[in-house]
Amino acid sequence: MTERSNFDSGPPDEGTGDLLATIRHWGSELGFQALGFTGVDLGQHRDHLAEWLDAGYHGDMTWMAGHGDKRSRPESLVPGTCTVISARMDYLPSGEAPEAVLADAEKAYVSRYALGRDYHKVMRGRLAKLAKRIDNELGKGRYRAFVDSAPVMERALAENAGLGWIGKNTMLINDKAGSWFFLGEIYTDIPLPLDPPQRTEHCGTCRACLDICPTQAFTAPWVLDARKCISYLTIEYHGAIPEPLRKSMGNRIYGCDDCQIACPWNKFAQQTAEPDFSPRHALDAISLLECFSWDEATFLSKTEGSAIRRIGFECWRRNVAVALGNAPSNPEISAALTAALDDPSSLVREHVRWALAQHS
Repeated sequence: MTERSNFDSGPPDEGTGDLLATIRHWGSELGFQALGFTGVDLGQHRDHLAEWLDAGYHGDMTWMAGHGDKRSRPESLVPGTCTVISARMDYLPSGEAPEAVLADAEKAYVSRYALGRDYHKVMRGRLAKLAKRIDNELGKGRYRAFVDSAPVMERALAENAGLGWIGKNTMLINDKAGSWFFLGEIYTDIPLPLDPPQRTEHCGTCRACLDICPTQAFTAPWVLDARKCISYLTIEYHGAIPEPLRKSMGNRIYGCDDCQIACPWNKFAQQTAEPDFSPRHALDAISLLECFSWDEATFLSKTEGSAIRRIGFECWRRNVAVALGNAPSNPEISAALTAALDDPSSLVREHVRWALAQHS
């Protein structure tokens, strides 16, 4: 990874007393591509969240509506917080190109963020180290690191910290790095100089992300109905996937990257140099039949240390069954599905029956 626009190219000049430059340099050493500093006022982002929740677009993600105002008011989540350090870490891995896997209906598409080690573990550990270095430097203050581990409006905070703008696909987009990156935060009660927020968005009249969505989950620009989103259906939702959406899922068994693949700004994205995000167990281009052949022990072994494990074996089988229903008919697929008609899970059996019906 060569893009480092938010960092100095060399060690900070200790004589300048520029604390932010020092922190940014430490962040670079820890593998972050950018850091931004912002306050706690989320203003219009708070109103947008309330409208989204009122519309029921969060589906079964009841935790999105929980925690009172802690999500939209950082000082309520961690009393005393006045500064948020927003961190960006690029994750686009090497391996089979996303477009090539999506075009091969016999292969399983796994969202690129989940091909390697669980990013929660990678980023949280790095943020904790960064917080410790700041603490040692200042000798005071409190620090809490978060990576999807608490009610935090990470994209809103990152936009306020100047790391990019929230695009029509609701992803944070950076004009030099696209959107293939993770975000994490450090909340602190130490007042630090703040970066100017991103005040403009650069999506213009482009609708590529909205139009390519397989299930048409965007009700309008910047408005995602999670109940129709493949990432929600394959990861967050543990029930029966609505039949009208199954054909549109194609071979996507864990997450969906279509709106990022279509985004013109991702021509600036570069592959990550972080070894932890390299594909494991050939998941960047694995066959659907191999995925469906796994028993639970194999699933747990293959997904050890991976974000994929959180969906559990039952939903893994459910997702792969749907993808097999969308694959080209052949005797091997029919045989694998037929053998799964007596699966212990009624959820899996229902999706297997649907998949078999697609090949009849």
